[in-house]
Amino acid sequence: MPPGVYGMQDVWEREDRQQITMEFLLPTGIYLNFPVACSDTISTIKKMVWKNARNEPLFSALSDPDAYVFTCINMTAEREELEDEQRRLCDVRLFLPILRLVAREGDRVEKLITTQISLLIGKGLCHHEFESQKNHEVNEFRTKMRIFCEEHAQVRQMLPWEPWMEFNFPCDLEPCCVVAQSGKSRSVKKILVNVKFEGSEETFVLQQDPQDLPMLLKRNALRKKSTVFRAAKQEKPEDYTLQVNGRWEFIYGEYPLCQFKVSLKVTTSSRLHSYSTTLSDSRTHVFLNLILLFSYFFFCIYILFYCNVKFLVVQAGLFHGSELLCKVVISNEVSVCSEPVWDQKLVFDIGVSDLPRMSRLCFALYGVIEKTKKRPTKKKNKRADCPLAWVNTMVFDYKDQLKTGEFSLSTWPSVPDLLNPMGTVEKNPNIDSTAGLLIRFPNIRPHPLYYPPIEKHMKLREIVDNKNYTEFFEDEKELLWKLREEVRQRYPESLPKLLLITKWNKHEDVAQMVGLLRKWPELPAIHALELLDYSFPDPHVRSFTIRCLRNLRDDELFQYLLQLVQVLKYESYLDCDLTCFLLKRALANKKIGHFLFWHLRSEMHVPSVSLRFGLILEAYCRGSIFHIKSLMKQNEALNKMKALNDFVKSGSQKATRIQTTEDMKVCIKQDTYMEALSDVVSPLNPSIVLCELCTDKCKFMDSKMKPLWLMYKNKYDHVGIIFKNGDDLRQDMLTLQMIQLMDVLWKTEGLDLRMLPYGCLSTGNKTGLIEVVKNSDTIANIQRNNSNSAATAAFNKDALLNWLKSKNPGDKLDQAIEEFTLSCAGYCVATYVLGIGDRHSDNIMIRETGQLFHIDFGHFLGNFKSKFGINRERVPFILTYDFVHVIQEGRTNNSEKFERFRECCEQAYKILCRNGTLFVNLFALMKAAGLPELSSSKDIQYLKDSLALGKSEEEALKNFKVKFNEALRESWKTKVNWMMHTFAKDNR
Repeated sequence: MPPGVYGMQDVWEREDRQQITMEFLLPTGIYLNFPVACSDTISTIKKMVWKNARNEPLFSALSDPDAYVFTCINMTAEREELEDEQRRLCDVRLFLPILRLVAREGDRVEKLITTQISLLIGKGLCHHEFESQKNHEVNEFRTKMRIFCEEHAQVRQMLPWEPWMEFNFPCDLEPCCVVAQSGKSRSVKKILVNVKFEGSEETFVLQQDPQDLPMLLKRNALRKKSTVFRAAKQEKPEDYTLQVNGRWEFIYGEYPLCQFKVSLKVTTSSRLHSYSTTLSDSRTHVFLNLILLFSYFFFCIYILFYCNVKFLVVQAGLFHGSELLCKVVISNEVSVCSEPVWDQKLVFDIGVSDLPRMSRLCFALYGVIEKTKKRPTKKKNKRADCPLAWVNTMVFDYKDQLKTGEFSLSTWPSVPDLLNPMGTVEKNPNIDSTAGLLIRFPNIRPHPLYYPPIEKHMKLREIVDNKNYTEFFEDEKELLWKLREEVRQRYPESLPKLLLITKWNKHEDVAQMVGLLRKWPELPAIHALELLDYSFPDPHVRSFTIRCLRNLRDDELFQYLLQLVQVLKYESYLDCDLTCFLLKRALANKKIGHFLFWHLRSEMHVPSVSLRFGLILEAYCRGSIFHIKSLMKQNEALNKMKALNDFVKSGSQKATRIQTTEDMKVCIKQDTYMEALSDVVSPLNPSIVLCELCTDKCKFMDSKMKPLWLMYKNKYDHVGIIFKNGDDLRQDMLTLQMIQLMDVLWKTEGLDLRMLPYGCLSTGNKTGLIEVVKNSDTIANIQRNNSNSAATAAFNKDALLNWLKSKNPGDKLDQAIEEFTLSCAGYCVATYVLGIGDRHSDNIMIRETGQLFHIDFGHFLGNFKSKFGINRERVPFILTYDFVHVIQEGRTNNSEKFERFRECCEQAYKILCRNGTLFVNLFALMKAAGLPELSSSKDIQYLKDSLALGKSEEEALKNFKVKFNEALRESWKTKVNWMMHTFAKDNR
C-alpha cells in the first residue's frame, strides 16, 4: 500500500461533521452507496438501506431486517458486529466508511449483552479477545464467575420489597452517636418535611420529631391526605415509600428520621409513591485436590527473543510475599545475537517440599556493561549492571499443580531494584516491543505434583516427628513463635507480626501456622485489612482475612472499597476469595456495584491489570444486566466530555477565551452532545440524576488542562460537576476518602466538625469528575474582592469576616462563625495528619454558610513544595490570623472562643491517634496504585510520625500542641507565601 493517511480518525474527531458517504454490501452481493448523517443510529441507517435496496435486483431474496446485522472494521482494526442498533454512527468510529450486512447468527440477546459489556470494559478487551487468550485459567474463571453472578442475579429476583430496596437504594445514614446527640434536643427542634404525592401537584408540610421512624411519617402524611382530599378509601402506609425529591434516594427502615443524612438539614423534601418488585435461588461449590511432594526446585532458561545490549545476565529469586526464600541465583553471561541462548540449569537452595503455596519466581534481565577509564591502567575494566527488564511467574498454577514444561514470559520495563516481587505475575501484552524469556520447569515426577494438603501433613508430623524449628529464629522471633498460642488467645490482633516471622520455606512450620490460623478469632477490619498486603500471599491467610471482612456493614465496606480494589493486584490467580467477596457484595448492593465498576474501569488502560479487571467487570455486568444501560449512558457521557475538552484545548490555543467559550456552547447544543450529556446518572453519586444541561452556565476553567465546568438543572435543584482530562485524580480520591473516614470517626465519638469531603472519582487514564460545591468561593477571591491591591489582599484580616457578614445578615452570622470554627478545626487536624502540601489561598474555600474546606490535593505525606531549594511551606498546617479573627468574632479579647477552637483540634487529633493503625493500613494497601508520592513503605513514615504511633496519648497530644503553637506563631510566613502566589497568578 502506498504511503499516505488511511482511516477516518480525523473525520470522527471533527466537531463540524454533518454527513458522510457510506458504502454498503448486502448479502445478495448488491452494492449501495449513499450519504448518511453522522448522528444517525444504526437502526435508522438499516431502514435507509432497506428503502434503497427495494429498487435493486434480488431484493425479494432478503429476509426481514431483524435477521441481519451490520459488521464493520473499527478504529482498533477489529471486525465488530453492531448488535446495539441504538448507537450512533459517530460513536461507532469506523476505520473506513463501509458497512457489510450479514445474516444474524446465535442468540441475539446474548450477543447484544456481550457487545454492551465489551463497550463498557473498553480497551478492546471484549468477549472474543478473552477467548483468544487460550488460557485455561481465564476460561475456567469466566465460566465460574458467570454462574456465580447469574445465580446471585436470580436470587435478587425473589427478594421481597425491603431487601430489594436495600440492594437498589441503600440508606445513606449518619453514625449513631451524632444521631443520639440530635435526639437530645427533640423537644426543641423539629424536622419540617415538605410532602408531595406522586401524580399530584399539591404539597403540604408536616412537623416530625427527629426520633420518629419513616413509618410514622407515612401514616401522618396519609392521614393529612385523607383530610385534605377527603379520600373515601383508607390507604395503608405499607403501600408507600418516601423518596427524596430530585434524587434516587429513599427513606425507609427502622431508623429515626434524624439518622438519614438528608434529614439533618433544616428542611427535608420528600414525596410518596408506591413500589413493588420480585427476584430466585441458587448455590455453587468448590473442591481441591492435593498430593505430597519432595525433591529440590530448579528450572532451565533458554532463549531471549529480543533485547538491545551486548552482554546479558538473568537473575532469579524465589519469594513468598516480600520474603526472599533462599539465595538469589544468577545465570552465565551471554552475548546478544538474534536468538541468544543460555541453556543453563539454575538450582535454588530449597527443597520442593518446602516451597510455600504462593511461591513466586521473579526474574530480572540486565546487561553487563564494560566501563573503561580514559587513562590506561593496569587494573581490569570495571563492570556495571544495567537493568533492562523484569517478569514474575508463580511456581504453582491456579489448580495447585507444580508447573512443568516451557513457558514464554514477555517482560516489563525495568525498575531500579532489579527483582520486583511486588510486581504483577501477568505477562506484558505488548509482545512486539519487549524482551521475551523462555524458561522450562522440569518434570520432577512422571505424574503431576500438587501442593500437599495441610491436614495430611499435620497428621503425618504428629506421628513421625514433633520437632519444631524455633532454633532457626533470632531471639525475638523465637519468643513470638514459641508463645504463638498465647498470642492467639491474648493478642489476636498481632497475627500479622506472627505471620511475618513464620518460616514459609519450611512446610512443617507452614502446617502449624495454618492449623493455628483455623482456630484464630476473627479480627476487626482495622487489623484484618493489613493482611491483604502483598507480604501475606498465603491462600489460608487471605481466606481468613476475607472471613473477617464479611462482618463489615455495607457502609463500612464502601469506606474501604478503593483499597480492596487496589490489592486485587497482589492476587496471584484470577479465582481468589477477594474477587468473589467483592463481586458478591457488589451484586447485593447497587451503590457498591456502581463504585466497584468505576474503580476497576478507571484502570483498564494499565496492561498489567487489564485482563484481571476486565474479567471482573464482565462478571459483574453478567450479574447486573439491568445496570448495564445506566453504566453505558455514563460511559457515553464521559466520552463526549472528553471530546468536548479536547475541542476546548485545541480552540483555546487559537482563539480568545470568550470566543472559545462560545464555540464550546455551540458544540454542546448539538443533538448528539445534548442527548449524551442529559438524563445521566452521576458517576459521582448514583442517587443523583444529571437531568437538563444548562448550556449558558457551562464554561471551562483557567488551569492548564482546561477542566470543564458543567451545570445541570434538576427538578428542584442545580447540580454542578467538573470534568478533568489530563490530571490524575487518584491522589485526590485517596485524600478525600481519608477526610471522609476522619469525619465518620469524629461523628461516632460525638464530634461533628462540619467536614465537606466533596465527590471525586477517577474514571479513566488521567480523566475523572469532581463535585462542584455550590455557593462557595476561594480565600484568594474573597480577599482580592475586599482589597484595593493584590499586595495587600493577603494581609487583609477583615476580608473573611466581612464576606461572611454580607452572606449571613442578622442572627445567621453566629451560626456561620460556628460552622467556620468547627470546619477550620477539622481541616487543621486533617491536613496536618495527612501532610497536605501546596496550601495557598486558591485551594482553600468557604461556603456562604461558613463551612471552610480544602481542595486540590496534589501533594501529601509531607511532600511540600519548594522554590530554588527553599521550602515554601514552613508551618504544620494553615492557621492564619484572619482565620483566628473570624473564630473570635472580630474581637481580639475573645479568648474563650479561641480556646474552644483549640480544644476541638486537640479532641479531633486524639480520636485520630486512637485509630492510627487504620490509616496506616489503608495507605499501605494503596502502594499498589503506583502514586508518585506513595510507592514504598518509607512514604508512610510521615503518617506514622504525625499520628505518633507507638507513643502514649499524652506524648502525642504534647507534640500536637507544639505544632499548633508553631502554626499560629509562624502564620505570617503563610501570608507571605499567599501574597507571592497571588502575584504569580496575576502575572501569568
